[in-house]
Amino acid sequence: MVASSTSETGTKRNWRNPTNAVIVMVIVETLLVTMALIPAQLWTRLLPHSTGAALNGPFPSTIAPLITALIYLLPTFIGLLCRSWQRALLCATLPAWIGLGAFVIAATFKVGVFYLVSTDHVTANVSVLELFAALGGIGWLARHLLKLG
Repeated sequence: MVASSTSETGTKRNWRNPTNAVIVMVIVETLLVTMALIPAQLWTRLLPHSTGAALNGPFPSTIAPLITALIYLLPTFIGLLCRSWQRALLCATLPAWIGLGAFVIAATFKVGVFYLVSTDHVTANVSVLELFAALGGIGWLARHLLKLG
């Protein structure tokens, strides 16, 4: 009887672990970033009956601002839940790394192998990574300002 109640308590604590929340947020952010990088022409072909597919992708126009807010806020919350700044920056930028990597690989089939190293694309990709790193860093700093741990 004692062992089962301890086991249930351990399971409940495991789900309250910030690491699990960070993993879920990284997965959600990766999906959002990947969908944001899909070109508008592809969304209009995939969703021909949707009037806002070129602007909002698969999302209705009513929730499009929420999706944009999530793309910016999730890296900050990821940084807020991480105890070390290294983990905060890694976890906050990982969705951008995965999304940009998938996009660059897909673009290589259409544009060529040197797509990644052209000056304008390198600048844009680095800017996205810097933005996500800055947002994760802001979240980590907020953790210490709020004395969360």
